[in-house]
Amino acid sequence: MSKPIHKIQVFEHQTLYYGREYNAISFKEKHFNALAKLNEYHDNKYFTVVHKGIKFAQYVGVVQIDGLCIEILPKADHSSDDKNVWQGVLIDMLRTTKKLKVDKVGHANVNKQNIHLLDIYFEWYLNELQLLIHQGLIKQYYKETNNVKALKGKLEFAGHIQKNLIHKERFYTTHQVYEKDHVVHQVLGQALGIIEQFSKGNHLYSKCKSVQLDFPEVKPIQANEATFAKIPKSRKTAPYKTALEIARLIILNFAPNVSSGKENMLALLFDMNSLWEEYVLVCLKKAAKNNDLNIEVHGQKSKTFWNGITIRPDIVIEKGHETYIIDTKWKNINGGKPSTNDLRQMYVYNDYWNSSKAMLLYPSNSTTFTKEDFIPFNKITEIGHHECGLGKISILDSENRNLDKDIGTIILKWFNIV
Repeated sequence: MSKPIHKIQVFEHQTLYYGREYNAISFKEKHFNALAKLNEYHDNKYFTVVHKGIKFAQYVGVVQIDGLCIEILPKADHSSDDKNVWQGVLIDMLRTTKKLKVDKVGHANVNKQNIHLLDIYFEWYLNELQLLIHQGLIKQYYKETNNVKALKGKLEFAGHIQKNLIHKERFYTTHQVYEKDHVVHQVLGQALGIIEQFSKGNHLYSKCKSVQLDFPEVKPIQANEATFAKIPKSRKTAPYKTALEIARLIILNFAPNVSSGKENMLALLFDMNSLWEEYVLVCLKKAAKNNDLNIEVHGQKSKTFWNGITIRPDIVIEKGHETYIIDTKWKNINGGKPSTNDLRQMYVYNDYWNSSKAMLLYPSNSTTFTKEDFIPFNKITEIGHHECGLGKISILDSENRNLDKDIGTIILKWFNIV
């Protein structure tokens, strides 16, 4: 009988100590050791190892080890400690930035309180495979070298003499094969096997086994980055795009035997700094389209700074001859001031992009900014006095229950664009 999967939810920058229980779920030393080993593999960027514990950083998402699922949730302010609220925020941000298609899974399952974030990706993947199977899986040509009973392809003389000295009825050849056992299906099959392993004990296990029965038998492989780079892109493989993207995410984040024990691990983690930046960018583009504004919104637009080194603000807004700069920061600044380095950076951005206004944008408990909050730098340049503002915006709606989908319009109003 499969062991049930237990879940511990924590917020970013919180600490888990082994030997303690969290909502009646034990965090054991073997879990600590596996996380510490995973962190080593990734240059210690995900966590900080403290005495008998793991302190999480700005990376959010999910890690599953040996029947324990740890969800690391974002938390931008002190407005709500409800972990279900922030799990919903994370799922919505991943969906908005196209890192997760909740519609492919079904809102009924997403809204279950006991849902694991991994389950959402797993079910999305299984649904994609079911669709591909229904449409008909493709066959591809590939070369195979082995013994056959009829001469076809190229006869490998050295191998033929070695293997068939007493078997005159066989031929050792290299020949083309046209069937479903090719690298695309081998990659999909590997991801399917990982899902089978990590879904034991929950509602997706039977669905995974059912998909495996309908999926063709393929050779087992150990795919890596190079494998995905070699997968051919053609009209025939176009329907596989989404399934391959999810398979890549699952396979490359799977760490078998990452600890000294036998625990396998799967980790899907996202840097909240990058996710916040992408979410704001998507919201601004959506607001520009919905309000029928004649503006262009660019992400990561770079210019050469010095000797081949480039500078790249997070977001550039262009309205006719006017340009505005936004740099997003995923931290709650409260009543504090931005760092001197951040302000210097914004000054340079304004100067290089001939921008009259720049903004450092932070998540906050509430939305607090007016047009008068743009403060000029104390220097006149070719574009005159240019300014920088400290934007604080709530990512939750007025009821502090869901992600606020109108922040793009609010930000554009600050720049007097809407």
